[in-house]
Amino acid sequence: MPDRLNMLLVEEQTLLRKTVSLTARSLGLGTIHEAATVQAAERMLREQAFHGAVISLDCGTGDGCEYNLSLLDKVRNGTSASVPTIPIAVMVDHATTELLKDLRDRRISRVILKPFRAKVLLDAFATFDPNAPRQY
Repeated sequence: MPDRLNMLLVEEQTLLRKTVSLTARSLGLGTIHEAATVQAAERMLREQAFHGAVISLDCGTGDGCEYNLSLLDKVRNGTSASVPTIPIAVMVDHATTELLKDLRDRRISRVILKPFRAKVLLDAFATFDPNAPRQY
């Protein structure tokens, strides 16, 4: 694994974001750049390249809610500083068949269902070695 993997964590909950980020750094997994909002993540993706990302997708409340996949599309369509093929894991509250199909179409490497232990996120970051074979 390279000395300094740059990885992006997009998660609204501060405590989870900070815990995962600090633990990953202490384990030598690389540098975790934190974004609390999609807007902050978009800015970060424009400004620097990442070796991988874990992105929380929230559906919202109410009937007929839809997941916002625009951040995934920006990376996959090459409109970020990262290569379009970086590994991306997503965190979701629940996974429907339609969502899983949409994520598979976007070559998402891992789906993490909430709630989960912080170790699950650390395992996802550990797989972001750019020299490892991709599993899509």
